[in-house]
Amino acid sequence: MLIDRQLRAAGWSVQDRGGADLSQTGVAIREAVMAAGHGRADYLLYVDKRAVGVIEAKPEGTTLSGVEWQSARYAAGLPPAVRLKALTLDDRLPFVFEASGSEVHLTNGYDPVPRARRVFSFPRPETLARTIRQAEADPAAATWRARVRSMPPLITEGLRPAQITAIEGIERSLAEQRYSRSLVQMATGAGKTYTAVTTCYRLLKHGGFRRILFLVDRNNLGSQTLAEFQNYATPDDGRRLTEIYNVNALTSAGMLDSSSIVVSTVQRVYAALNGKTVEDIDDPGVDNYVPDAPVDVSYNPQMPPEAFDLVIVDEAHRSIYGVWRGVLEYFDAHIVGLTATPVKQTFGFFQQNLVSEYTYAESVADNVNVDFDVYRIKTQISDAGATIEAGTVIPKVDRRTRVQRYESLDDDVTYTATQLDRAVTAKNQIRLVLETFRDRLFTEIFPGRSTVPKTLIFCKDDNHAEEVVTAVREVFGQGNDFAAKITYNAKDPKGALKAFRTSPTLRVAVTVDMIATGTDVRPLECVFFMRDVRSASYFEQMKGRGSRTIAPTDFQLVTPDAENKIRFVLVDAVGVTEHPHVDATPLERKKSVSLGRLLDKAGMYELDEDETASLASRLAKLELDLTPAERAELDEVAGGSMRSIVQGLVHAVDPDEQATAIAARPDDPAGAVQDLLDAALEPLVSRPELRERIKELRRQHDQLIDDVTPDVLLDAGGVVDTAKARSVVTSWKAYLEENRSEITALELLYSQPGDKSVTFTELRELADRIKRPPHNWTPDLIWAAYEAIEVGKVTHADRHTVTDLVSLVRFTLGADDRLEPFATKVTERYQAWLAQQEQAGAAFTERQRWWLDRMADVIAASAGITEDDLDNVPFTEHGGVDGLIRDLGDKAAVYLADLNRELTA
Repeated sequence: MLIDRQLRAAGWSVQDRGGADLSQTGVAIREAVMAAGHGRADYLLYVDKRAVGVIEAKPEGTTLSGVEWQSARYAAGLPPAVRLKALTLDDRLPFVFEASGSEVHLTNGYDPVPRARRVFSFPRPETLARTIRQAEADPAAATWRARVRSMPPLITEGLRPAQITAIEGIERSLAEQRYSRSLVQMATGAGKTYTAVTTCYRLLKHGGFRRILFLVDRNNLGSQTLAEFQNYATPDDGRRLTEIYNVNALTSAGMLDSSSIVVSTVQRVYAALNGKTVEDIDDPGVDNYVPDAPVDVSYNPQMPPEAFDLVIVDEAHRSIYGVWRGVLEYFDAHIVGLTATPVKQTFGFFQQNLVSEYTYAESVADNVNVDFDVYRIKTQISDAGATIEAGTVIPKVDRRTRVQRYESLDDDVTYTATQLDRAVTAKNQIRLVLETFRDRLFTEIFPGRSTVPKTLIFCKDDNHAEEVVTAVREVFGQGNDFAAKITYNAKDPKGALKAFRTSPTLRVAVTVDMIATGTDVRPLECVFFMRDVRSASYFEQMKGRGSRTIAPTDFQLVTPDAENKIRFVLVDAVGVTEHPHVDATPLERKKSVSLGRLLDKAGMYELDEDETASLASRLAKLELDLTPAERAELDEVAGGSMRSIVQGLVHAVDPDEQATAIAARPDDPAGAVQDLLDAALEPLVSRPELRERIKELRRQHDQLIDDVTPDVLLDAGGVVDTAKARSVVTSWKAYLEENRSEITALELLYSQPGDKSVTFTELRELADRIKRPPHNWTPDLIWAAYEAIEVGKVTHADRHTVTDLVSLVRFTLGADDRLEPFATKVTERYQAWLAQQEQAGAAFTERQRWWLDRMADVIAASAGITEDDLDNVPFTEHGGVDGLIRDLGDKAAVYLADLNRELTA
């Protein structure tokens, strides 16, 4: 009876031998009598009135491979009357099944090497009829397993070597049929999706494949994948792939019969199999859902197991091979996995059949990806947590309403580093990490640059992301167009992601998971971890967001001060790389009316005096809850000061203001007051986006906020590669020796003539020379190299100037025992010179010291001073050269020469 139900579900008419009606497309006759000596077949299958197959039925739990001899005997033992209208292949029926109710095995005689394979359930009669028609048209290519053996050569133009290897590996695996699954390991950024699209086209056109399921990791990546298919120009005739084959996303309406390629997430396929409707929007509740236990699936005639011939799993490192395994194994399809980061479970699911391997190191060597550096930021709180003492008044945020209130702690609250930004938000910790990043960005992380590189910050959850994006804007002193939160909960996340790719102003994106995998942001140079990641493969995917190469011209369009993307930096603020609000008490007149309702009525000029007063009070309270960055954002949306809008509302309900308005219109006092109210509401009425943003800011989940415990920076620095630093120093020394006679600055610094010192222009020439390929040196880079290997002999400075080349050359030549910034040495020498002058009896007036101090400043910045410099700011404030002579007298020229000689020695 169980097998009967399975057959009926698949569209077969199950009948007894005595009352058979073969007029239907598919009929399964029970207990069919076969030729003498061949017994009775449990089921004889008819398609379009012809016998085409048999089923050997066994009790549930029976191992089916041991009864294949029985089904084979029935397939070859047709009685003469049946054989007249039977479809046979090599004198036997082509479709042979063994079934136990819990298992179904199928042997398709049209396959080049017919062998039993397990299928979820019986194929529909229409499926067998289609195979028969294909066999009648081309007996040698009735199934894809046959056709894929005679694929035409791959057109390799436009393909990278790794892509060619992957495509040929997939096709070879399909042709050999030694495995039912194939795994492609290809480094992030190496073109996995393009590889898959090319494979799909070839299999649809030449391989006999009818429909392909393309599973993406997240639904927002579905749009990106669809775009890849739409933009793919076929290599043979140049048409777009979508002009030839229908490519569709799996929608709430289900799968279209005309679809050749269906793009979806595994969660949406599971929902479709269960007959559930899922909205055609990004929904993290659906697309991020991972069940607690492996899922079970049931037969769905709208999406039968034979619906797809091939299933491609993009980013196959996720839970595909775990809890979602049942969805994939439902389909009678070959499964191809694409991943940059396979783990042991991945290899196990794909039967150890790795058909292509392309590592990250190989992709860097091929200039497909760029290499990366690590920069670690460690603070006391992020490392060990903190304790907030009992009695401390702290703000708390209700997780459900996002309403902030102040409470006094009854007991000490100790939180660990792992609780940070989930149970507790330490604002000082967030700010310290970001301030450290800002302060070191142009000196240590990207020395010599002035534009903040495109930076992607990963946060723990949406609340954490909200805090971080606000802090980023504050720390960098920038507005909303500089940093944006791009999460599923954000407004227009797809538009924000597009802007992050292309806008020269949007420099920082803050996300949780939305951009963690598969999303291309080629100009990205900083991947910033403010959340821990326990999965090595997921970390690799997140890290890979920064690996993409980009053409220099495209790169410079979004990052003008960069010449080329040669690396990216992974900023680690959590140690991921080291693993194996107040309500005022305002005066309100309409407490029962919500802020949202007040704003809605304001948009329609429907507020009366009491409601206008209440709105002013609510907005005043809201402003107390806002951070400076949020206030700045509201001001921008308001087109002016938000506070001035609140003041206008207050003025409109002020009795004195109303009296003045009534005095101007004594004949219509009510109208005068209403006009006053309406005028105050105008900024809100004309800006619906402002009203909506105010509502969003007022909606606030219960989260403890530690704004009491100060944080302390424990460590911040790159992962020091002493071998690389030593190589830089060695090359630097060789460069100095080789060019000592060719570069004026070097010639002077080597010879050290007493009558002439190196000029700023000559130092600038040296800086320009060393900046060129192949060295690409800057003073910061050479200084950092010395700092790494000459421990204790180098004074650290956050930023270095061209004049520090003097210190670098002198230290390299052994003229100085310590490497100190040029400006520091000038200051020391200046103080010594002043002491000598005092000992010699000189006493400088305040005005004379002004001249001497400013001349020392110029020497520190420019490695010297000339008379021409005296006719520039700041000297022109006191008369320039004439002022110098006036205030220093006949010793002006002597002091000028002394300072040039003594401070630069």
